[in-house]
Amino acid sequence: MDRDEDKIKKAQAARRANARDIATRLGVFFIVVLLAFVGLSFRLFAITRDNKNEYRQKILSQKSYDSKTINAKRGDILDANGNVLAASQERYNIILDARQIRTLDDESGDRKVRTATLSALRSVFNVDYDALNKYIDDNPGSAYYEVVKGITYEDLSRFLPYITEPSATEKDSLYDPNVKGVWYQKYYVRYYPQKTLACDVIGFSKSEGQASYGLEEQYNDILTGTSGREYGFFNDETTYEVTTIPAVDGNTLVTTIDTNVQMIVEKHLKNFCEEYKDNYRKGLGANNVGCIVMRADSGEILAMASYPNFDLNDNMNISHLYTDEEIAAMKEEGTLKDAYDKLWKNFCITDTYEPGSVMKPFTVAMGLESGKLNGSEVYYCGGFLQVADHKIYCHGRKPEGNLTVKEAVAKSCNVALMQMADTIGKETFLEYQSIFNFGLKTNIDLAGESRTDGLVFNDKTMNVTELATASFGQGFNVTMIQMAAGYAALVNGGYYYEPHVVSKILSPSGSVVKNIEPRLVKQIVSSSTSEKIIEYCNSVVTDGTGWRAKPAGYSIGGKTGTAETVPRDNGEYVVSFMCHAPADHPEIICYVVVDRPNVREQDDAKYSSIISRQILTEILPYLNIPMTEEVSDKEREELLALELSIYTNRVEQEDAEADASANNPEGEQ
Repeated sequence: MDRDEDKIKKAQAARRANARDIATRLGVFFIVVLLAFVGLSFRLFAITRDNKNEYRQKILSQKSYDSKTINAKRGDILDANGNVLAASQERYNIILDARQIRTLDDESGDRKVRTATLSALRSVFNVDYDALNKYIDDNPGSAYYEVVKGITYEDLSRFLPYITEPSATEKDSLYDPNVKGVWYQKYYVRYYPQKTLACDVIGFSKSEGQASYGLEEQYNDILTGTSGREYGFFNDETTYEVTTIPAVDGNTLVTTIDTNVQMIVEKHLKNFCEEYKDNYRKGLGANNVGCIVMRADSGEILAMASYPNFDLNDNMNISHLYTDEEIAAMKEEGTLKDAYDKLWKNFCITDTYEPGSVMKPFTVAMGLESGKLNGSEVYYCGGFLQVADHKIYCHGRKPEGNLTVKEAVAKSCNVALMQMADTIGKETFLEYQSIFNFGLKTNIDLAGESRTDGLVFNDKTMNVTELATASFGQGFNVTMIQMAAGYAALVNGGYYYEPHVVSKILSPSGSVVKNIEPRLVKQIVSSSTSEKIIEYCNSVVTDGTGWRAKPAGYSIGGKTGTAETVPRDNGEYVVSFMCHAPADHPEIICYVVVDRPNVREQDDAKYSSIISRQILTEILPYLNIPMTEEVSDKEREELLALELSIYTNRVEQEDAEADASANNPEGEQ
């Protein structure tokens, strides 16, 4: 018994000893592990301390940095009354970040983010759920995929509730915390609310910083703002931060164009071309028809137009001018670009032509100003004049008999003008050709003005025959803007103003950056010469070739022009009418040119004269220029009907602008 107890005690002692041994060994192991951990910690600290910059660069080199462009808004173009001619509207692209969606799904172990995000996109934008799902699977590293393009802020606002946390008081919110990996990108598109109106003057811009023709190109640097940028980066504590450099929007142009005057001009140019469409040959009423309305004493352009025109919002559409077959043929021939260039360029400043008899007041002014003529001369017209080896006929090929200078201008007698030019002489003629700015740019602030220095006479190219024909505007080329600016100076006292279209530049906030005042370039004739030219040109309307241009209730002055094109004797002419109103105290200049009217007998300035009368009949009352003479009862009835028509058209225009504004809302974020 005692022996058994003794065995039990020995066994218990052995177990206790074994337990102590195990505990000791565990304690030693724990201490070793602890010491190893402490040693490793010190080692990591040392590595971090001594090599932190190197390791930070390695870590950050594996990170992605976000850098987004913030688009600037292109400045507006306004008319003289504040009506918008060109504007930029906000548009948005919806961007999908497939990489972020995949990362979040992998972290959660399910597809809640993908499902919620794609469901929200489908609900708002009706996108293809399965196609987007496949894109995420096929492009796990994609951080930029345009899901929806070119939507308005109104469309975007229907999606924003899904990604915007609601306020505490907001109820029935669509916010879903699982909608991730979607953001939107704002940009601007150019919009022309008046469509075709003043298309030649405005030009167009299809991408920011790039513009073609007109004001858009001429003032591109001023209209174009400076893009901003949003940078994502890691600071010294490796915390991700965002820095934004805001965009600076472009400046706004305020023009001298009066939308109402411009509409009136364009209406009558179009009516003429439609009236004579397919009249003699297939095509519009003329190769081109243009008009400039300009203030006589400042060079401000109130209207400038040509026809055919085009929609600035859809400038590649030429279906109104050519059939599908014709367009296809031009593509095949490689001439389609030429068709576009012809349509887009501004006829009033780019096309050159021989001015014809509109030149005659300039020739007379040369003689008067130089002292070679005094205005009391009388010339005999026998229907033609022999000049060197050439028999040059009068415009009507009929003898006019004895004519004073005034009568010669009124009846547009070529023979009398050739005799005047002979008296003036080649040297004086060439001198005043330069003084009147023929062959030189006017420097109007529009892109595309043509140089004509090689299209006018010089000392080597002008002989006796050329001097004779130049007196009535044949043999050399000009542009419409050259003639209009020169004629304005002839009738405003002799002061040549640089023609211009922009009156001021505004900052994005609306403050005035620059006022553009009328620029007086030079005095080309004296006031006494100017008074005589006014008198002679007034007689053109009262007693001469321009009688058709007279609007009811107004006395005006002007000069008709008929110029034979090259090659001669081809039966094709450029006809024109230049005028000023009122007759004795000119306030505005109106110049109409019809390039080869679609009629059998083209050499008749009545076409341009009639267009001028139609335009003046509407714009003179609108510009508050008082009538200068009584009108008959019939004319009064016609004027009342016209005023009603103008009022109706304006109401329709306002309604159309309201509809356009409603259909093209511009949201602000």
